[in-house]
Amino acid sequence: MFALSYVSLYLWSFYKIIKNNTVKNLSIILNVVLLVAVAYLYVAHFSNSVEIKSAEAGDVNSEAFQNVSIAYINSDSLLTNYKLTEEIEQKLAEKQQKFEKEYQNRAQGLQQEINDFQRTAANLTVAQGKALEESLMQKQQNLMRYQESLTQQLRQEEAKLNEELYDKVSDYLKEYGKKNNLELVLTYSRGSGVLYANDQLDISKQVIEGLNEAYASDSTKTETEEKTAE
Repeated sequence: MFALSYVSLYLWSFYKIIKNNTVKNLSIILNVVLLVAVAYLYVAHFSNSVEIKSAEAGDVNSEAFQNVSIAYINSDSLLTNYKLTEEIEQKLAEKQQKFEKEYQNRAQGLQQEINDFQRTAANLTVAQGKALEESLMQKQQNLMRYQESLTQQLRQEEAKLNEELYDKVSDYLKEYGKKNNLELVLTYSRGSGVLYANDQLDISKQVIEGLNEAYASDSTKTETEEKTAE
């Protein structure tokens, strides 16, 4: 009734849920960041443009877009080479390992109780056996709730770190777009639907270098503040 595999099933489920979602969510949040940056730059440019008099739809589009400066970023490259994403993945991995260990300890403790019950069940009265069985079932339910709590905590931590990633990339792209007179920044990745992009429009290297320089500066500042506080 109380097999080891039953308890292990929740542990493996917990591990897979967290393992599979971490990098995937980082990629999703990065694409959202780039999309917001595109919207910001686009609106900022055209809100300051001279109003175009009524004309044919084709003429309006031609005049509005003939001088638009466009660039793109390879989101896969940015996600791979931006130091902040490495830090986020490391923090989440450490938190995951901590939670997994805590869960395993509780699951193993419960399994030991189950084994003891199965070994001594023949010596118990019907009332004693029923009471112990109900107690063990309740502990199994508590373990499931504990697993759900750990999963929720890890997701909250991931959301918090992704928001930090969002803010860093978004703020940097806004400033980069202003300095380089860009109206439109697109995101490119394998399978994104973009079949061709001129390499001269690729600003991935410059953006990654700028982000990493800012990251290094922030890290140095944080270390200095921590030493001062000590």
